Amino acid sequence: MSYCASRFQTIRRLTREVMVGSIGVGAANPVRLQSMTTSDTQDVAATVRQSIALAEVGCEIVRITAPNVTAAKCLAEIRKQFSAAGFGHVPLVADIHFLPSAAMEAVEHVEKIRVNPGNYADKKKFAVREYSDAAYEEELARLHDAFSPLVLRCKALGRAMRIGTNHGSLSDRIMNRYGDTPLGMVESALEFLRIAESHGYRDLILSMKASNPKVMIQAYRLLVQRMAQEGMHYPLHLGVTEAGDGEDGRIKSAIGIGSLLLDGLGDTIRVSLTEDSVYEIPVARAIADKAMTLWIPDAGLRPRDPSPDGIDPYRFTRRDTATVALAEDCVVGPGQPPRVIVRVLDVAALAPAATALASSKMKDTPAEGLLVPIAGPGDLAELCGVLGTTALPARFLVLEIAPTLTPDLLQPLLAMSRGRVVLVRAFGAADATALASFAALVRTHSHVLAAEIVPQDFPALAPTLKQLGDGRLIFTLAGFSDASPASDGTHAIGAYRQLAAMLRAIGSRAPLWIRNTAATAVRGDNSFLSKLLEASFLTGALLCDGLGDLVSVETEADAVRATKLAYNVLQGAGARSSKTEFVACPSCGRTLFDLQSTTQRIRAQTGHLKGVKLAIMGCIVNGPGEMADADFGYVGGAPGKINLYVGKNCVQYNIPQAEADARLIALIKEHGKWAEPGPETAP
Repeated sequence: MSYCASRFQTIRRLTREVMVGSIGVGAANPVRLQSMTTSDTQDVAATVRQSIALAEVGCEIVRITAPNVTAAKCLAEIRKQFSAAGFGHVPLVADIHFLPSAAMEAVEHVEKIRVNPGNYADKKKFAVREYSDAAYEEELARLHDAFSPLVLRCKALGRAMRIGTNHGSLSDRIMNRYGDTPLGMVESALEFLRIAESHGYRDLILSMKASNPKVMIQAYRLLVQRMAQEGMHYPLHLGVTEAGDGEDGRIKSAIGIGSLLLDGLGDTIRVSLTEDSVYEIPVARAIADKAMTLWIPDAGLRPRDPSPDGIDPYRFTRRDTATVALAEDCVVGPGQPPRVIVRVLDVAALAPAATALASSKMKDTPAEGLLVPIAGPGDLAELCGVLGTTALPARFLVLEIAPTLTPDLLQPLLAMSRGRVVLVRAFGAADATALASFAALVRTHSHVLAAEIVPQDFPALAPTLKQLGDGRLIFTLAGFSDASPASDGTHAIGAYRQLAAMLRAIGSRAPLWIRNTAATAVRGDNSFLSKLLEASFLTGALLCDGLGDLVSVETEADAVRATKLAYNVLQGAGARSSKTEFVACPSCGRTLFDLQSTTQRIRAQTGHLKGVKLAIMGCIVNGPGEMADADFGYVGGAPGKINLYVGKNCVQYNIPQAEADARLIALIKEHGKWAEPGPETAP
């Protein structure tokens, strides 16, 4: 059974409606926006101020941490003052982790309770042991007894509940049987879900958060598939936890959340940034608006295909491709990172763009290919002049040629370019002869042809493509379905998936080039945020599916910004590392130091460490687990004290915060991952 109605259209998953106070979640309701206060919950005035600020910028559901019973009791006065300020319609959520007693107090005062199944009534000692079936059942019986009182009280009071699984804080029981895997995350939630259903309680929302977008996407897909098998149709809250700050945090969130929303999954979202939480809402609003533009309702009548495009949606595997040389020193194929192409306005812009991109600060993020439109013979002549007098301004050139340009017109240029040109041309259903001619042309001169084909034209060209084979061919899609998102929910992600499936059907392993253009855009203004989200949706989603060997962000006119954005999306999707990656949680009332200033301070000292992943966590709740993929961790252990980790193992405890930065750097050096910053990377 598939996790979604279609991987080619955005057909919204049909769920039950869950009321959080007066706010409906799921069913036909719009995507709801959430965020969280960062103040100490016991500082009632500060928490009320932050709740008001969030509501005023469009936050529809406000979450507040309740780490203990004392904090939970403060929720009564917070709810009272928040309502008195005119926000009685905005529901409050109590965030619970370790203490059932805090949950039982909080449920009396707020409209929703969030519990983390990984540490609710569970010890966190990670005792390595094998659970027999009988021992496992004993653990589940204990869990049933511990969780049932909260379920019954929620049912009696009409409160909603989110079962919020976190990749970083799975229980010892789950870790020993399933490991910190998407399957373990799903099983953790299902344990709690089955207890709730045993009491006839169904006002439930579920989440599967992780700091790694690939893990997060796979976990949500698997959860939906498993729930569908059991006849469950609960709404989903989406989020990439510990996403970080700035451009990186927005990209990671958009990759994870956007991928799922465009698959029709998700009913509430939170963008978790290491910034003041009011800055999360505009990003969440933009993500939700883009997705809802495409959504069409699922009437439950469409047939489900478990794997319509040959991709395993629950396990990441990069598509196997043929090796294609774009230049002597730049190839795509197995074991190669996705290559970055940058568009320039015209031939005259080639030299200025190359100069701007030649800065030493761009040495780890080079524009490997420069894309220039060639509209006619005049452009060809101008380009020949440029190439005849100067060195090639990139590893390879990508020439987007107009249909009027014939092979004989292009031959002189290709003959002088020394195997470093990719020709891009659109081929329609009637262009089989032209396709064969251009393929022969590039092969004669050791160049490459990027065939732009929309899925509906592919069947007519398939016989020719089979005859041609994969040599010196790549495929791309600059637009689709009349060059705009269709009213039936069709989108560019689906079109690329279709193209990949069609290539697979004819046995082609030719590489794929993901192009972010105006024609692939979902919706939005011309702001940089909109361009960032579009690139994250399209490129990030496809990379997390294992598709994509070249990428370009052609919606951004500035070559340097376009290059950086492309590399940041590659980094966010885990496809290519070009700098230090930071896993940093958003602030909340549990944090033991100022996350924003600490993250910036550590970034200034370590941001030049290409390929190193650092986790900066305000407390222990999600700390060790979310560092599953991190090399080193900096975690609040007590007020003014820091614990340092290597992977998930704590190696230094209770370091005074004033010493922690230096100790972290020493730890990185000890493990051979330190490099002194050069003049171009020094802060």
